[in-house]
Amino acid sequence: MAKPLAERLRPKTLDEYIGQKHLVGPGAILRKMIESGRISSFILWGPPGVGKTTLAQIIANKLETPFYTLSAVTSGVKDVRDIIDRAKNNRFFSQTGPILFIDEIHRFSKSQQDSLLGAVEHGTVTLIGATTENPSFEVIRPLLSRTQLYVLKPLENDDLLELLQRAITTDSILKERRIELKETDAILRHSGGDARKLLNILELVVDAEPNDPVAITDEIVTERLQQNPLAYDKDGEMHYDIISAFIKSIRGSDPDGAIYWLARMVEGGEDPAFIARRLVIAAAEDIGLANPNALLLANACFDTLMKIGWPEGRIVLAEATVYLATSAKSNSAYMAIENAVATVRETGNLPVPLHLRNAPTKLMKQLGYGQDYKYAHHYQGNFVEQQFLPDELKGRHFWEPQNNASEKTLNDRMQQLWGKPPKEDLSR
Repeated sequence: MAKPLAERLRPKTLDEYIGQKHLVGPGAILRKMIESGRISSFILWGPPGVGKTTLAQIIANKLETPFYTLSAVTSGVKDVRDIIDRAKNNRFFSQTGPILFIDEIHRFSKSQQDSLLGAVEHGTVTLIGATTENPSFEVIRPLLSRTQLYVLKPLENDDLLELLQRAITTDSILKERRIELKETDAILRHSGGDARKLLNILELVVDAEPNDPVAITDEIVTERLQQNPLAYDKDGEMHYDIISAFIKSIRGSDPDGAIYWLARMVEGGEDPAFIARRLVIAAAEDIGLANPNALLLANACFDTLMKIGWPEGRIVLAEATVYLATSAKSNSAYMAIENAVATVRETGNLPVPLHLRNAPTKLMKQLGYGQDYKYAHHYQGNFVEQQFLPDELKGRHFWEPQNNASEKTLNDRMQQLWGKPPKEDLSR
């Protein structure tokens, strides 16, 4: 039986590798490290199908060093220690330390990660970790401090088109068929920047067409995926599609849809911590100031989940999901920071007004730092009107309250404070 297309087409060298030019393009940091023959431990963070495992294997082949692989799903502390012992023995036969590749390193427990520290620090192994989750949340701080972090991006459409052409012209099986890429919008859209998913879809469409020529059109791609939606979703790669449906159901105030997609993730073996983190994000981004308690409950959900574990943790996730889905919604805080960041990028580093500057030295005081600043607590109601934005942005508004009871209260207070002249300084 032939290997899957994605495996047959797996690059063997950096010259065959598609995408991630910021890391492996000419003069990029990883390419220079690999070409020098010496690499340090690092973690690759990026979505599925962007070349994390492939890059690790290319490095091992280029350096001609022993290459060990562990799966965070099936390996325990004993497996880690066994690999480290083998690596110590192999150290005599290679100037470069053996490479230990750990896929899904975010699933390693704290004790498993602790067992790696000494070997990484002393150079017994060169660790390459791969993760689809933010390492700041999932990798212990001592291990993060001993590794570099490189972020891999979803493949661009140009990268995916290059991969399609390579598949139909160089693959030992597909090049024997007459395949015509008439339309590519659908296959690119359904791939979502994932090379493996792209090749699985291509293979699905070609295998379903017994006769040549095989015309790849948007209609045919959509039809084949509707007939067999899991054919291009091996090993749970609907991860991002389902979490998207989950969050959109919460945002759309549909508790039934949200609970359904939660159940799909629970049954599919999704990492519960990943779900809990997304609930925290949704509470801040989509509910926000309309119901600030949502963020407190989402955080409590995360903490409780960490304490009680699985399977009871699914009940906690369900409670938070229903609460968030049925809550009033507002993205005013999200829009406020987006607007402010856009302004910062547009206007650059505008100077801080003198009265807002810190004045720890006599010279700074002589230069006017902190002069004329009004201490709010010295005024009635603990408020006094003064300018807090750079001169160039005076009068600019970033936060716009939305139509809900909670933000109406906040807006009324702001109108009351800023719509009246400053009160007399009571400290005098």
